[in-house]
Amino acid sequence: MDKFSFISNAEVGYIDQLYQAYKVNPQGVDQSWQKFFEGYEFSHARFGENGHAPADGKSIKETQVRNLIFAYRSFGHLVSNTNPVRERRNHNVTFDPKNFGLSDADLDTEFEVGAEIGMGKATLRSIIDKLKKVYIGPVGFEYNFIRNDAIREWFFNKCEKEYYTHNPAFSEKKEILKKLNEAVVFENFLHTKFLGQKRFSLEGGENTIPALHMIINKAAELEVKEVVIGMAHRGRLNVLSNILEKTYEQIFTEFEGNVNPDLTMGDGDVKYHLGYSSHLKSSSGKKIYVKLTPNPSHLEAVNPLVLGYTRGQIDDEYKGELSKAMAILIHGDAAIAGQGIVYEIVQMSGLPGYTTGGTIHFVINNQVGFTTDFEDARSSIYCTDISKIVDAPILHVNGDDAEAVTFCANLAVEFRQRFGKDIFIDMLCYRRHGHNESDEPKFTQPKLYNLIAKHPNPREIYVRKLIANGVDAALAEEMDRSFRQQLQDRLNEIKQKPLPYKIQKVEEEWAQLRHALPQDFDQSPNTGVELSMITKVGEAITTIPNGFKPIKQIEKLIKDRRTAFFEEKMLGWAEAELLAYGSLMLENIPVRMTGQDVKRGTFSSRHAVFWDSETNETYCGLQHLDKSQAKFYLFNSLLSEFGVLGFEYGYAMATPQALVLWEAQFGDFANGAQVMIDQFLSSAESKWQRQNGMVLLLPHGYEGQGPEHSSCRPERFLQLAAEYNMVIVNLTTAANLFHMLRRQVKWEFRKPAVVFSPKSLLRHPGVSSPIANFTSGSFMEVIDDDQANPSQIKRLVLCTGKLFYELQEHRQKNKIKDVALVRIEQLFPFPEKKLAALFKKYKGAEVLWSQEEPLNMGYWSFIQRMLPEMKIKVIARKASASPATGYNKVHKIEQEKIISESLKIG
Repeated sequence: MDKFSFISNAEVGYIDQLYQAYKVNPQGVDQSWQKFFEGYEFSHARFGENGHAPADGKSIKETQVRNLIFAYRSFGHLVSNTNPVRERRNHNVTFDPKNFGLSDADLDTEFEVGAEIGMGKATLRSIIDKLKKVYIGPVGFEYNFIRNDAIREWFFNKCEKEYYTHNPAFSEKKEILKKLNEAVVFENFLHTKFLGQKRFSLEGGENTIPALHMIINKAAELEVKEVVIGMAHRGRLNVLSNILEKTYEQIFTEFEGNVNPDLTMGDGDVKYHLGYSSHLKSSSGKKIYVKLTPNPSHLEAVNPLVLGYTRGQIDDEYKGELSKAMAILIHGDAAIAGQGIVYEIVQMSGLPGYTTGGTIHFVINNQVGFTTDFEDARSSIYCTDISKIVDAPILHVNGDDAEAVTFCANLAVEFRQRFGKDIFIDMLCYRRHGHNESDEPKFTQPKLYNLIAKHPNPREIYVRKLIANGVDAALAEEMDRSFRQQLQDRLNEIKQKPLPYKIQKVEEEWAQLRHALPQDFDQSPNTGVELSMITKVGEAITTIPNGFKPIKQIEKLIKDRRTAFFEEKMLGWAEAELLAYGSLMLENIPVRMTGQDVKRGTFSSRHAVFWDSETNETYCGLQHLDKSQAKFYLFNSLLSEFGVLGFEYGYAMATPQALVLWEAQFGDFANGAQVMIDQFLSSAESKWQRQNGMVLLLPHGYEGQGPEHSSCRPERFLQLAAEYNMVIVNLTTAANLFHMLRRQVKWEFRKPAVVFSPKSLLRHPGVSSPIANFTSGSFMEVIDDDQANPSQIKRLVLCTGKLFYELQEHRQKNKIKDVALVRIEQLFPFPEKKLAALFKKYKGAEVLWSQEEPLNMGYWSFIQRMLPEMKIKVIARKASASPATGYNKVHKIEQEKIISESLKIG
């Protein structure tokens, strides 16, 4: 077979892009393509385009000019004037007409191809002049790699028509200057009045503020109702004050330290991590809601949370209209290139379960990460090259050019609203100080910071430009004086009459809830449902449409489920879980669940969705309960934990009246999302007074599957457990699962829930519960031993999870009567009062904690912390560096030893 036969099936646009790249730099393409294009050009020159007759010189020249245009569109960004403080690296790109077969003699020749850039028939000289102005100015447009003709055509028009003639009206120039003045003066004021305090200044990148202002105004103009912003600490105080309109009094109060811990809930956080939200009025008079989410210092970690929150608002508030809510993610150049979570969220951007209709990524590119130069921070040319995996355009822009920055801001919103895709703005700027205000940047970047020390700030540069274009200098001077006086007045007021610290009001839906009290955990609310509701859900999940043909195993599963619901009236784990979801939706409570295999379930137990064996069409009974039911959002996720868990956490932030769940394929896969667990799930209420009710399902249990698929690391969650911050459970009955899931949204407050969910127990007959346990009752934090006679009990064994059934089986087999088995179903908040009652009931009995995890893992350390006065023995695997053995025989020996020793007295 001809080794080039694949060309006949290749994408024509891609080959054309390769050819144009070859024209600019033949060595820049693979050698095989070099040979191919050499042959093509030889043929073209000798035989013309039709392959039979020589092409006339004019048509060849037109093609050569077209190639030149393509080169500017494709590679102009590599030499554009985007760096405000130093020369750009040499990328060996040339636009010399001679490299395109053109000469000085052609400069005044008119070419028809000028029409392609909006000029009509034009001379080569004028064509080049326009291309230089558009593509080698303060904006580097990077879009010609995109494999979508409509998007490229749109950019041709925006760049070569709108940007080419761009000259903002005086009112817009004045607005840009106003926001830029606020940004510069605010930073300068804080620097002089609060000397030495960390604030992670925006100095050098102040055009961020006019950019965000324009993005929000353009979004409102294009009917966006809500904007959600995520950013790290740099420039955050400036964004809070000059974009979200957090009052200067509040910010100065935080700087002054006027916070009474008794008036706050939890431990609080530093001022440059706090969130805020405001209802703003745009320049056109339209109202728009803007929210800046709180964040930790873990750069980029807030990204999926912002996207999840945005999607939650789209689904809940805007009924699925993607264009109504928009996310803005503000990155640093080192972080966007270095943090893997960025890749995850970019991959999520076009997926049905995770799309938000396009995110605007704004990079404050100060060309250094902490003390690391960009040459050491990435292998790619640009920090934004991650965008290319989803064909997202990039606008590289000089951070000193206010009008170029705001043009990019407006264009980004228009693109997002038009195409529903991500877009990146890479604003090259600098960092006036070190990583923080007390850091000395000349330790590591002396040459760069010698340049920065002499460099005027963006406001000064813009004022000079305005004056040169005829604007009265007095305008800028009055803006500076007036705003500086306003700040001083506010600071004087705070110093004379300190304001009390104010916790920001929560959104409307959250305002309907309250924070939990310790007594709330003494007794769970009643979460039973009517029998008619159980029947309705049972019918829905055991009925398929006429003509739908599932595989044989599913036919049997449907039959078995009908038997469970309507004959035996005993529901197993999967039936109880689906019933919980169905009952909530019939009560108008939406349910969203994602994970890598949630439709079927990792262990082939859930089967919430059926597939037709012939057409591959799907059917989900829970989506056909009732015409008035709430929605059931069920998505198999991309192979991600960090990004997906963060997204669902954000979704739950936006939808307190929904049940939101994420299931790990195996519990230990949550390791990959540990940042989300530590920085958000376990601590957000304490740091930022933000509740969340999402549920984590983490399959856990020792069944001989080795170190990686045995433990979900319960010790880590229990170590984080304090101040009633979350719920941690390990359940043993189907009814308790049902009540626990419903309790999540029936409480008058919200707590994250971590469920150490079963694997082998999913089909254990012992977990099944009679329907009567679903029509009444509530979640049971502790389950007593209904087979024990207290007067005979010499040992009380406390345990949790599936180990109970192994202990029970051994006890029954060996007819042991003097050992009681008590299950702690809820580990946290710890059911201290219920256990105290049982200790009294079994007074005099030896108390033992039994676990299948190693001694240094699992629950033992936590149990000791919760029951410090109790003398409790422990049976566990030996302390180990690894969670479990990789040898099945060893596992069985260890498991048998734990079971026998737990039940052996003396």
